[in-house]
Amino acid sequence: DLSKQNSISKFFSNKQFSAIVNCAAFTSVDKAESDSKLAEKINHLAVAQLAKIAKNQNIPLIHISTDYVFQGQQSKLYIETDETNPINTYGLTKLNGEKAVISSGCNGAIIRTSWLHSEFGHNFVKTMLELGKKKDNINVVFDQIGSPTYASNLAKVVLTMLSNQRTIEVMNSQLNIYHFSDDGYCSWYDFAKAIFELSNINCHVNPIETKNYYTHAERPLCNVMKKDKIKQHIPDLVIPHWKDALNKCLKEIQKSKV
Repeated sequence: DLSKQNSISKFFSNKQFSAIVNCAAFTSVDKAESDSKLAEKINHLAVAQLAKIAKNQNIPLIHISTDYVFQGQQSKLYIETDETNPINTYGLTKLNGEKAVISSGCNGAIIRTSWLHSEFGHNFVKTMLELGKKKDNINVVFDQIGSPTYASNLAKVVLTMLSNQRTIEVMNSQLNIYHFSDDGYCSWYDFAKAIFELSNINCHVNPIETKNYYTHAERPLCNVMKKDKIKQHIPDLVIPHWKDALNKCLKEIQKSKV
């Protein structure tokens, strides 16, 4: 239970690992506005504790972060060293987590990713599939741009980093921040249309502006990240286009229903 320090301490007491991978987070962007204390516990304080454990055990920590640490106002792709300036509580708590990892002095990697979807859990793809079956048309914002990322592709990157001798040596000697997402970018509107087209769902998507779609938390308008650094550290890394990855995800969702 990452909301309780004692739970984390108890789990790691008298145990030695070769690495820690933190995939957990408080990811409900809107709920973070009203439950900032819990978001801070999970996205910041728990991460600080994991980083300290990694430092004490002299093992690398791989921590999954987010594109929401950026403001989303620049016209060029974000690189790892660009200024962070989150515009909502979720992004702020995730940035606090990054800072805690850095200040701990532990080695490993912080991987910023974006727009995660999967056949597991709750995510935009599964929500659209459900809405598409129930409604003839839906409204989706067209002025927020990002890179959808199939969680399986992110998982493969993490597993590669843990098994490749070169990346193991890098992670054991320093801490790096990386950007990883599927290739290409789109709006949520484009993403929704692709989901329906690839699934043969007859639901019309109406493009609307962010200002006409109320949410508790403000969203970045353009958070597309450059992935050159992670490509350099994993030379054979092949990053699929988001639409190909989406198609694969949809097939997995279909399989799970059979």
